[in-house]
Amino acid sequence: MWLIKSSVWLDKQVAIVSLMLLVCGTVTAQDPQFSQFYAAPLYLNPAFAGSTGQARVGTNYRNQWPAINANFTTISAFADFYVESKNSGVGMIINHDREGLLGLQSTSIGAIYSYELKLTKGLSFRPGVQATIYNRSINFDKLTFGDQFNPTTGQVVSTQSVEGLNSGQSKFFPDLTLGGLFYSKNGWFGVTASHITQPNQSLAGQPDVLPMKISAHAGWKFYMTPGTMGQGFYNKASERSITPTFQYRHQGQFDQMDLGVYYTFEPIIIGTWYRGIPFRNVNGVVNNESLVFLIGFTKKGDKDILNIGYSYDYTISKLGPSSGGAHEFSIVYSWSTRDPRKPPKDKLFIPCPDF
Repeated sequence: MWLIKSSVWLDKQVAIVSLMLLVCGTVTAQDPQFSQFYAAPLYLNPAFAGSTGQARVGTNYRNQWPAINANFTTISAFADFYVESKNSGVGMIINHDREGLLGLQSTSIGAIYSYELKLTKGLSFRPGVQATIYNRSINFDKLTFGDQFNPTTGQVVSTQSVEGLNSGQSKFFPDLTLGGLFYSKNGWFGVTASHITQPNQSLAGQPDVLPMKISAHAGWKFYMTPGTMGQGFYNKASERSITPTFQYRHQGQFDQMDLGVYYTFEPIIIGTWYRGIPFRNVNGVVNNESLVFLIGFTKKGDKDILNIGYSYDYTISKLGPSSGGAHEFSIVYSWSTRDPRKPPKDKLFIPCPDF
């Protein structure tokens, strides 16, 4: 009876190891994602660099599936600046992503440039390019293999395995991203092509090409009668609007879509959207991933803007809400750097949400 129980216990260990390796494989094939994708504008599309016409800094934090060991945490920080005399935007972005079980992590630093083209009085186009350096590493010491167990008792008897996995291995490689963004007073449409070079990111000997990611994002802002904030001399108009948006991503064999709407009642922004592709099955399973709920706060001064957001992904896939869903936080601050003595240029601003 004890031998049977030990055998069952070992089978469970093998299953856990297999699951971890599968998770690792999934990570190598698909980029991290942010639910508040407009609060991570440079991650979404390099064409957003300098798009506010101001200087801007921001950070994003995402913890996905916190209730299980195989959780993913992603941190991103960015800064961008608009060069008015050159109609250009420059920026920098740093991303760090970590998977909990194996310590598989990726860190990247990217430099970004964009240019503003006025096509007509009511339509502009911004192309953008990003050059990035990646570093990936993994910690195989967290894995336990069959030759480390006593087959009778099921106890770990050795800290070493004959498996030839090099723990602590890391790899550097360059990458390139291109993006473009059309926009008017009310709407926008953008396309991003990430990993143009499709670099080899393997850490275990066999080639592991990072597939190109193509994403499209668009929306339209419906302005309503403005509200008012403050009293007397400090009274000013506050935005009231409804903005439906979508984002579609394709990378390797994976496809995903976000479809939702933002409600702006300044200083409060509420958002809700659906992530999944209900008309497409993956291995016979309908691609229903999550429902996302957002609450945001915006404070607009005379020359600066502060945005703070929190969102929660309620998992509706087979993984279920017991995974803990995903928690995401964002904070973005922008401020004017232009000379107030110069008359402002006649230019369009992208009307996309801040979150």
